[in-house]
This record gives sequence, structure tokens and C-alpha cells, in this order.
Amino acid sequence: MSFEIDVRKRLGDAEVALTLAAGDGATVLFGPSGVGKTSILKMVAGLLTPDQGRIVVDGVTLFGEGVNLPPEHRRAGYVFQEARLFPHLNVRANLLYGAGPDASGFEERIGFLGIGHLLDRWPRSLSGAKRSAWRSDGHCSATRASCCSTSRWRRSTDRAARRSSA
Repeated sequence: MSFEIDVRKRLGDAEVALTLAAGDGATVLFGPSGVGKTSILKMVAGLLTPDQGRIVVDGVTLFGEGVNLPPEHRRAGYVFQEARLFPHLNVRANLLYGAGPDASGFEERIGFLGIGHLLDRWPRSLSGAKRSAWRSDGHCSATRASCCSTSRWRRSTDRAARRSSA
């Protein structure tokens, strides 16, 4: 999946801005807490409108040049940082619900993520870390979403940033 992002958004006293051109493959947005990673992902998903700029994913303009596609037309998944799982559905059913009518390639993506052993389990039987992992990694990949956000990654990148600056 390729991304062309050049956005700016004023949020209170802070300005969030990013210019990024990333070709096909996985793209990771990381940095310390408070720099705007979640705001950028919300802009890509259509949950927050940039003040100016352009967002193009796989050659499709999502925002800019008179275009502002609504979230439901962006094919972008956004996993909120709090758990939001259907307790009456097992992991497989939760992921398939997010995949919608086109679940082709689901098993291949689950194999890639290494979460196949969790598919028949219920959300209540998973540890907090496992819930976070399958909810974020599983949902975003299983549904072929273009972006997602999770605090699990934020915590690990914050630790890495603190170690590298020490």
C-alpha cells in the first residue's frame, strides 16, 4: 500500500504536520507521545479533517484538490486505543465482521500475523496484551485496512525513543 501525505492541522496551540511519500509495503508511523501520530492516522481515516494538504492512498485521493471522501468510502480501518470488541463473538467472528463481505485472503493474512491460534477464543479469555495485539494487528491486516492506531505500538516506540536519547 502506498501513501502520499502532506497535511497540516492546528489543534489548540499545537500544529500537527506531516509530509510523507511511501511506496508499496508496510509503512510505520512512530515517535514519542504527543507528536501527532494518532491525529495523522485519524486524518487518513477521515475522522479528522486537515486544515490543508493532500492524502493519497494507493493512487486514490482521499483528501485535497476539492476532495474529502467520508470515512466510510476510504477503506481505512482505525482501531481505537481502548478495547472495542464484540463479547458475544469469538476472535474469528470479530475479525470477519470487520472484513465485511470480501474476506478473501483472510486465512493467509492470519497466518502471516501468527494469530491463528487465537481465532476460536473469546475476547474474555484473552489477556489484555493479546486482546490489543489481535484487535490492532489482526483487524488492520485481516480487513486490508490502510491505517490503524494502537497504544501498544505507541508504548513500545516511546520506550525505544527514551533509550536512544539516553
